[in-house]
Amino acid sequence: MLLCGPFVRRAVYNDSMMKWLLTLIVAVIVLTLCTPWLRKHGLGRLPGDITLRHKGRDYYLPITTTVLLSLALTLLGRLI
Repeated sequence: MLLCGPFVRRAVYNDSMMKWLLTLIVAVIVLTLCTPWLRKHGLGRLPGDITLRHKGRDYYLPITTTVLLSLALTLLGRLI
């Protein structure tokens, strides 16, 4: 049976989606593992980074740190 039309596109779309999902999961794991090292060097405590404490747990929303890391990785990617 030969697949054509929307079935082929759906398979390619799902494959592409799975690659992006895997990339996102790996990126979150790497950033989670690097968080103590980044905090030691001042990232995560910049103005614009939000720390919330709720029921004894700390939640971090590193908005400014994310923008700076994104900018640095973009510049690095453009140079290479």
